[in-house]
Amino acid sequence: MSRPHMLAPAQAYALWAASYPAHAHNPVMHAEERAMLELMPASLHGQAVVDAGCGSGRYILHALRRGAACITGVDLSPEMLERADVELSAERNGIPVELLQGSVTALPVADAWADLTVCGLVVGHVEDLHASLAELHRVTRPGGRLLCSDVHPIGHALGWVRDFKAGDERYAVQHTQHLYSHWHTACAVLGWQIERVLEPMLDPADIPTGARFDRVALDVPVALVFQLRRQP
Repeated sequence: MSRPHMLAPAQAYALWAASYPAHAHNPVMHAEERAMLELMPASLHGQAVVDAGCGSGRYILHALRRGAACITGVDLSPEMLERADVELSAERNGIPVELLQGSVTALPVADAWADLTVCGLVVGHVEDLHASLAELHRVTRPGGRLLCSDVHPIGHALGWVRDFKAGDERYAVQHTQHLYSHWHTACAVLGWQIERVLEPMLDPADIPTGARFDRVALDVPVALVFQLRRQP
């Protein structure tokens, strides 16, 4: 099978948005989401939430269902924001949800606004991890938390790509490998306290019958998931 065409994130998600649902839709996303939801508080009552790189809105939906008081979703792709607006239309139930265009390194959000910031499978699309974590730190209140995930660096080493099909063509999104040491160094400099780190594995039950995939994926973690606390 030929390699997919590699695209910058804005180009890729402009194509992918039409078929990108607001829920985990492949085995890696299922594993990542289970870990993220394990770390997300069961109740977000009274809390302000930022979803940085919200895509079609899957973590906004979880925040709504857990009682968040207000939510701001930010994404680079206007096409994905349009998709999120549709996906969220029946779930808002009067809760203020604002969808804004912006980058994870330049969020259109006030300083220290969020009690909880979520950033799922986004920072790998940015070369500068430090810049991403600095901006996520800025919008999170002192004492607030960040739940942040990325494709595990093992996957990058094994040649995995985040690919999709649009029309008759296969595409992949550009991705930068961020090692644990990179996270540790950036967090120490910025004042993020690393509270928990999860490395979820694939659940064989999530793999469709007859699917073609790298069997090594069953033996290694597929995502790196952090719970970080902004130090006061």
